[in-house]
Amino acid sequence: MNSSTYILLFLLIFLIVHERRNKEWNVVKHRKNKAEVKDMIELAKRFVGKECLIYLFGGNQITGVIQEVSDSAILVENKGMTDAVNLEFVTRIREYPRKKNGKKKALILE
Repeated sequence: MNSSTYILLFLLIFLIVHERRNKEWNVVKHRKNKAEVKDMIELAKRFVGKECLIYLFGGNQITGVIQEVSDSAILVENKGMTDAVNLEFVTRIREYPRKKNGKKKALILE
């Protein structure tokens, strides 16, 4: 195979990966529905003061204690640092899983 074939294959793979990322971020645009954000605010208020796993678009997650819930964001404290997370990017919130004896699980499988 010559170099032009490799370049074409590289460009094709790059375009496929780039298109998938664009589709992922397009979902965020649809999430700006006010009713959905309002529902997430009400659900997040249930977890105030608890250690939680917060899942975001793109497969990222944040671990920490939810301190406060406002109209568009939540404040999460982890190891003395406070982060503000936009609720438009939150897909799921769950309490940190624990073992029967009350200790945190080291490995969390989804």
